[in-house]
Amino acid sequence: MGTHAQGKKPRRRGRRRIVDYPRAGRSGVRRWLPSWRQLLGATGLFVTAVAVLFVCVYVSVDIPDENAAARREANVYYWSDGSQMVSTGEVNRQNVELDQIAPSAVHAVIAAENETFYDDSGVSLKGLARAAVNMARGKETQGGSTITQQYVKNTYLSQDQTVTRKVKEFVIALKVDRKKSKDEILKGYLNTSWFGRGANGIEAAAHAYYGIPAKKLNPSQGAMLAAMLKGADLYDPAVGAANHERARQRWAWILDRQVRVGLMTKKERAKYRTFPEPRSRSRSTSLGGQTGYLVDVANRYLKQHTGLTDEELAHGGYEIHTTFDRARVGRLERAVRRVTARDLDPKKRPADRYVQVGAASVRPSDGALVALYGGPDATEHFTNNADTSGVPVGSAFKPFVLAAALQHGVSARDLPVSDVASLRAPAAGVRQSVLADSHYASDGTLSRSDGAPDPDRPTLREALVSGGNATYVRLGKDVGQDMVRRTAVAAGLLRQSMAPLEPTFSIGTSTPSAIRMATAYGTFANDGVQRDPYSVTKVLKDGEPLPGLEPPSSRRALDPQVAQEVSDALRSGGKHLGVDVAAGRTGDQDRLKSAWFTGFTKDLSTAVTLFRLRPGEPQLLPMSGVAGKKSERGNVLPPRIWKEYVG
Repeated sequence: MGTHAQGKKPRRRGRRRIVDYPRAGRSGVRRWLPSWRQLLGATGLFVTAVAVLFVCVYVSVDIPDENAAARREANVYYWSDGSQMVSTGEVNRQNVELDQIAPSAVHAVIAAENETFYDDSGVSLKGLARAAVNMARGKETQGGSTITQQYVKNTYLSQDQTVTRKVKEFVIALKVDRKKSKDEILKGYLNTSWFGRGANGIEAAAHAYYGIPAKKLNPSQGAMLAAMLKGADLYDPAVGAANHERARQRWAWILDRQVRVGLMTKKERAKYRTFPEPRSRSRSTSLGGQTGYLVDVANRYLKQHTGLTDEELAHGGYEIHTTFDRARVGRLERAVRRVTARDLDPKKRPADRYVQVGAASVRPSDGALVALYGGPDATEHFTNNADTSGVPVGSAFKPFVLAAALQHGVSARDLPVSDVASLRAPAAGVRQSVLADSHYASDGTLSRSDGAPDPDRPTLREALVSGGNATYVRLGKDVGQDMVRRTAVAAGLLRQSMAPLEPTFSIGTSTPSAIRMATAYGTFANDGVQRDPYSVTKVLKDGEPLPGLEPPSSRRALDPQVAQEVSDALRSGGKHLGVDVAAGRTGDQDRLKSAWFTGFTKDLSTAVTLFRLRPGEPQLLPMSGVAGKKSERGNVLPPRIWKEYVG
């Protein structure tokens, strides 16, 4: 027995693990499933770690200096020579006390933005979680913030959409909620929030949208302003039909929301069924005259090319260098005023009432917009007539039809066989006058002119500058209206300004802006090389340039011979001005409700349009009788403005 005991080996016991994972004594999937004790421990450890981390962050983050963080700067605009054009001044904001704001407007904001404002701790855990998820997905972190958090963002922090900024916002909001009363926070929020139209704060917004102080806002107006907090870029009703509909729906929702949360009675809600239309957009007196139009064009250009928003621009601090030539802008404005004052008499001639003028000058070599005339005063007539669509261009469109014919040819049946070969060879340097000096014969074919003028059958060159609408309707059909449209767009007109392809398309039913007409004619002046118009050369923020503002690149739209032939044909249209200029214009055959003149030299292309439009109405008024019986339906005025400008 002793021998047997001596030969037995003791069993070796395994060392006990601190964490039994993977779990011993289990097999298969159960080996990898944690026990409830392990789950509970892991959860407790995670919660403890988060709590410790939060305490560390809470202790380390202090409330910044409110005044320094909330300070806003002006935007400064410069002429092309580097001199200052205008400073937009300090941010349009007037701080007011809560008792200077209509209670109904305050209720609208609370109902729309944070119905539990007076009861919550100033933060939204759901909003912070959503920010983290959105950040992980590569989306913006905004959304779900309380009024306190939005006040903190407006007053203490940058506008960057990052998780770090969101965490700081959360912590500072907790501290601000403990340090300030709810009324102080609400007052700060209403005074610092962006409402669009350059208005920071509800007092400035009330003046911008309704011309009254915030104290006089009625519940309907207050709900409309509360809708702007969602994003004025998308909700300002004056910007367009889509914005208007969004604003109307948001306005109605806010009023209904006040009823649901107990801030308005159903009886009071029933009083407001009509959307409270705000006043037309306006600018401060520093943006009067042409300055407001120039700033508007520059802002739109830089927003399109840099991604800046209206809200970011309103925060200020940008140095914006433009292409506008101060001397030319002043000269163009004086030319319009002199001609209209001399030739229009609205007191004696009813047809002279509601006459409006738009004009723009572009440098063909690089597309720089050097001058424009948008209307009499940007603070009274906000619509920029130099950059508006809706005014048919008439016979001033014919050069694009001729260019399409010269560039792409017409069908072989329209020319004698001997002429087709030369027409098809522009690249070899053959002049295009084969077509430009042809006319439509009685059999409907294009034939070479024998040199003798024939008013019944003008050549394409002759019909370009005086009458000949029927000739160009036929030419557009023979070339192909789609080809004409493509040629016009390649030259610089916008596709969205093109009219439907109907028989009259080739004689100017399209509605380009004066800026785009000057640009497209500039393509002829630039030997067929097209450049898009631009109005901003550089923008500096804190001394650093913003990307995306390089001058537009050039592209060949027409063969050089085609551009030169069109230019030569147009020169006869400018002979009556007494200067060497190529020009296209509307004429007495045009029955459209507008008058145009576009003339260019090698250095400058300028388009002038004249039309009648009663304020607040979308339809153009007739031009018959404008400037008297001998004015050719007002068609003499745009050339006179052009001559006064360049002379």
